[in-house]
Amino acid sequence: MEVFDNIIEAVGHTPLVRLNKVVPEGAATILVKCEYMNPTGSIKDRMAAYIIEQAEKEGLLKPGGTIVENTSGNTGQSLAMVAAVKGYHCVFTLPDKMSQEKIDMMKAYGAEVVITPTDVPGDSPDHYVNTAKRIASETPGAFYVDQYHTEWNIEAHRRYTGKEIYDQTDGGKFDVFMGGTGTGGTVSGVGRWFKEHAPNVKIIGVDPLGSVHYHLFKTGNLPTAYVYNVEGIGEDIKCEAMDFSVVDDMRQVNDKQSFDMARRLVREEGLFCGGSSGSIVHSAVEVAQEIGPDKTIVVTLCDSGTRYITKFLSDEWMKDHGFLEDGPDLGLVEDLLTERNMSPVTAGADTPISEIIHLMREHGVSQIPMIESGKLTSMVHESDIIHGLREGSINTATATRDVANPIGGLIYPKARLEELFFLFESDHVAVVVDGGTVVGVVSQIDLIEYLAKNPRPAPLAVAS
Repeated sequence: MEVFDNIIEAVGHTPLVRLNKVVPEGAATILVKCEYMNPTGSIKDRMAAYIIEQAEKEGLLKPGGTIVENTSGNTGQSLAMVAAVKGYHCVFTLPDKMSQEKIDMMKAYGAEVVITPTDVPGDSPDHYVNTAKRIASETPGAFYVDQYHTEWNIEAHRRYTGKEIYDQTDGGKFDVFMGGTGTGGTVSGVGRWFKEHAPNVKIIGVDPLGSVHYHLFKTGNLPTAYVYNVEGIGEDIKCEAMDFSVVDDMRQVNDKQSFDMARRLVREEGLFCGGSSGSIVHSAVEVAQEIGPDKTIVVTLCDSGTRYITKFLSDEWMKDHGFLEDGPDLGLVEDLLTERNMSPVTAGADTPISEIIHLMREHGVSQIPMIESGKLTSMVHESDIIHGLREGSINTATATRDVANPIGGLIYPKARLEELFFLFESDHVAVVVDGGTVVGVVSQIDLIEYLAKNPRPAPLAVAS
């Protein structure tokens, strides 16, 4: 007879399931690890159980203490479950874009929930991370979990998630692992395990458009994040629990792609998972088509669809947010690049300003991305050069790296054109990157000319 002493011991040991209907013929096999089958319905149960155990061992959390954490909801539920078993009080801060189901579930466990605004910068005192830090500092006997920056987050997934996948695949006999990059713990932990035990497995992170991880991985610079709707994936701050050294590549995905695939997983595969699972599987299908048959991809289904009944699983919510529009989308970024036959103009970071001026005049561009050691690093605009020359801080022999500025936004070719509007709020242009290579630079006038040439059909008039 197998009996667990408490529900915490039931965390993990989730099954691997083959996808059948959402993967096209001729593509690689995709196996999904059903993390939504953990006790609270998410992969965060693993991290919560491990971190609290370590905090107790280190004397950071004592009987009668308070667990404080910033969370998108899943970690809060997992910590609340552990706290209920062990007798701790909980206070969680949560951005206001998160579903009511998540809030209600945390409260059901007895946790206190503090709602903060979503659309604030990472350094704002009202940001949910900074609010949690303040509450922890003001609460006697509090333990601040700090999931975004603690090594324990990574270690939980190295020891348990990574090892489980390794054992389930006969010692890592598959080709690619793909996971969402929220705190970074899952991809980093699984990545560390496989770099140690089966380095042939490629590790790919998946990041929603609007999050900072993709941009950080490609450039090393922290971009300006913008609001996206998919939950439990992505972040607007740099996370120390995100170890890019064990990640081989990153993929971007937008809200519509995430929700469309998540709905398909529920309705066609019977997998009742959340929107971030849709993000990962959508990207996995793209990779599966690229690498072809006789290859295998393992992905995580991070959380349960029970949290999103009133959100992306609702047709009304999808319509209200423009994800079930009757008319066509504006198109993809790659459509604009192809139609306008746009090829990127780039330069080395040590290129003199005189050469940059020549390139701008020759190609009729007002900005040029900088490449240093084979990596996209920054952008020089006409305005940067004008200001430098006016102030006398540069001359035509100055290396461009001395005047260039961080890139405001990256995007990938398969992104919807709608995503460009958000990027244009933080920079004059969007840099299109595919597999680490700059394939285009799109300005606002490029988009205007494309939309003018390819007008969207007007909505049908409704008879009164």
